[in-house]
Amino acid sequence: MAYNGDFEAAEPRSQGLPTALKLLVAGGFGAGKTTFVGAVSEIEPLSTEETITTASIGTDDLTGVGDKRTTTVALDFGRITIDSQYILYLFGTPGQDRFWYMWNELSEGAFGAVVLADTRRLEDCFPSLDFFERRGTPFIVAVNEFEGGHDYGPEEVRAALDLPPGVPIVGCDARDPRSATMVLVTLTKHLISAASATV
Repeated sequence: MAYNGDFEAAEPRSQGLPTALKLLVAGGFGAGKTTFVGAVSEIEPLSTEETITTASIGTDDLTGVGDKRTTTVALDFGRITIDSQYILYLFGTPGQDRFWYMWNELSEGAFGAVVLADTRRLEDCFPSLDFFERRGTPFIVAVNEFEGGHDYGPEEVRAALDLPPGVPIVGCDARDPRSATMVLVTLTKHLISAASATV
């Protein structure tokens, strides 16, 4: 199957719908993006994880992320085949601000995004939220439930992140394929609803 740079099929169906859908998985450093992509991908995910070394001291804030020893320096990539017509391509963004220059490239052609929130460092997902709001990219927030994290309800998270009522907020365990898949189902429903509202 051939694709152009916009991730739309070279031979679209008669309805004009894309057969390849590009989705982003974003969030702060250590929020679980690489784990999420790996949990749902049907292929061995491409990961650009590198070991955190002493060179990152003073640059990477490891407060509240447990024993994290690696970090994504470019992107994560996974794939999910829905059926013979539709394929999801997942792109995980790097979390640290020194890699944010890559976000514009990664977001080209994306239909929507999951913003992973870690309640131990909830403020770390603000840059992702701001980025997608500025670009007009539909997104949902998935609260990754880490041990030792604060147990906030969806409306508490909505208030803390100042999210409009139309943005879905769901809980998830990024390690669990079923849980991560349900996040993508929620995002898909949100995208369909957003598309219907503009017709």
